[in-house]
Amino acid sequence: MNPRSSNSPSGIIAFVMFAAAAGAFYWASMHDAPPFYGLGAVLALIGLLAPLSLQIANQWERAVVLRLGRLQGIRGPGLFLIVPFIDVVTVWIDQRIQTTEFNAEQALTRDTVPTNIDAILFWKVHDPERAALEITDYRQAIGRVAQTSLREMIGSSPLTILLSDRKNADLLLKEEIGRKTAGWGVTVISVEIRDVAIPDALQDAMSRQAQAEREKEARVILGAAELEIAQKFLDAANIYSGNPAALQLRAMNIIYETTKERGATILIPTMMVDSMNAGGIVALAAAAQTPPKPAK
Repeated sequence: MNPRSSNSPSGIIAFVMFAAAAGAFYWASMHDAPPFYGLGAVLALIGLLAPLSLQIANQWERAVVLRLGRLQGIRGPGLFLIVPFIDVVTVWIDQRIQTTEFNAEQALTRDTVPTNIDAILFWKVHDPERAALEITDYRQAIGRVAQTSLREMIGSSPLTILLSDRKNADLLLKEEIGRKTAGWGVTVISVEIRDVAIPDALQDAMSRQAQAEREKEARVILGAAELEIAQKFLDAANIYSGNPAALQLRAMNIIYETTKERGATILIPTMMVDSMNAGGIVALAAAAQTPPKPAK
């Protein structure tokens, strides 16, 4: 299933054997030594069979060897021998972590909203024997199972869940795909949803809804603030009603804060100015502290 490069060590051995065989034939012809013809033939046969017998699997590879059509074993990593014309390496399995991109276009959610979802699957082969014997092409099958599982998950989930809870959707996809591919010797490591695309008209509607919700929250907060301010004013009014001197001091402070800016001109009635003199304030304070006389 996986492409393989040429077996360089066996090719070098074959080249050396053919060169030695050629040397043996040359020596036999020059010195009339018939035994060297036999040696040359043996060396040539070894050179011919070396590429077919010697195989090397990389650290991350496993070779599935069949002997006369039956499973002989899983070979690798490293150097191993097979019997030429009897043993066949039918599949080279890569056991590194693999990635598969898949998507679902115009899939309807549970609330009938068409969506386009892109996702990526991380997986690896943990059992080369099952991956080679239980299914024809495990790579293609994994992609199809992932796409089918994604469509099933979309159809059973509302749009709000897909947009707000991707981690849970990733976990559901991982469990579902892992359950379906476990019999092929494949382990699903993780699934990540990369993008959830919805129609433009629905995006505008959701944007307006979110804006309305924010305006609602802002008005609620503003109303609560107005209520708190009104309560504070009521408390201040109650305090000032029982202490006229404090009210006069507060009025003077307001006038001062207003007139301290340059260029500001404030017109104050004469009666109000007379009521704010020191004697008036002391009299008001004394009157506030004198208990009322009982009625005769």
